[in-house]
Amino acid sequence: MTLDPLTLFHKNPDVIIYVVSDSAGDTGELVVRAAIAQFHPVHSEIRRASFIQDESAVERMVKLAKENQAIVLYTLVIPHLREYIARLCEDYGVIAIDLLGTLITSMEQRIGRSARNEPGLNHVLDEDYFRKVEAVEFAVKYDDAKDTSGVLKADIVLIGVSRTSKTPLSMYLAHKKFKVANVPLVPEIKPPDELFGLPVDKVIGLTIGTHYLNVIRKERLKALGLPDSASYATKERIERELQYAQDIMKQIGCKVIDVSHRAVEETASLILEHVRN
Repeated sequence: MTLDPLTLFHKNPDVIIYVVSDSAGDTGELVVRAAIAQFHPVHSEIRRASFIQDESAVERMVKLAKENQAIVLYTLVIPHLREYIARLCEDYGVIAIDLLGTLITSMEQRIGRSARNEPGLNHVLDEDYFRKVEAVEFAVKYDDAKDTSGVLKADIVLIGVSRTSKTPLSMYLAHKKFKVANVPLVPEIKPPDELFGLPVDKVIGLTIGTHYLNVIRKERLKALGLPDSASYATKERIERELQYAQDIMKQIGCKVIDVSHRAVEETASLILEHVRN
């Protein structure tokens, strides 16, 4: 069983969701994030409990969910674990969602034979899997223009000021098997020359509203234990950065997407629609 250590640093969330799985838990977390996006902005925590293989681990998770007044979403394909967590959640009064059970049962009835009930079959090591891994490694290596040669190798290049979701978008698109590099636009730092020679359809500019970015940056500073009065979060600094970024994007002639109040999934959908046309 693994829990995301990042959850230890969040305080007083509006909702906590435990994603319980006998595999990695990716499917459940994606569904939870899609649901959370419908309540944006909301302070939520997703606590992933992966590779659950026995009843004692299930019981620990349900008790934690009870203590934290959390919701449990589970993607358990092993029948006895699925039945056990459903019964425990009912006994403890914990809200529980069985993401796979009903669908598996319905498919068994339609197809006329039992499911294999083997965890992790959607992570078979095929060509698609290795392409995804390669794309994720690419996104990590070329994040924040640590190596500017990445813009020449990428399928998509994201540009924008700090806190416009460049990194989470890069990772999300990597899971769609796109190699993504991202470049921060900062007035004091000249953008890499390679950026201006790329096919215009490959570059996506990310912008954001001044007020919205001001709120995000202040929260970021607080999370780091710094005063929210730092120049990084002032309206004047933000307006200057956004104008500089706008000038760069205009010079390149790339598509620009406003990420204000948009979930990563929604912005990614707009990017994919653009690059696939």
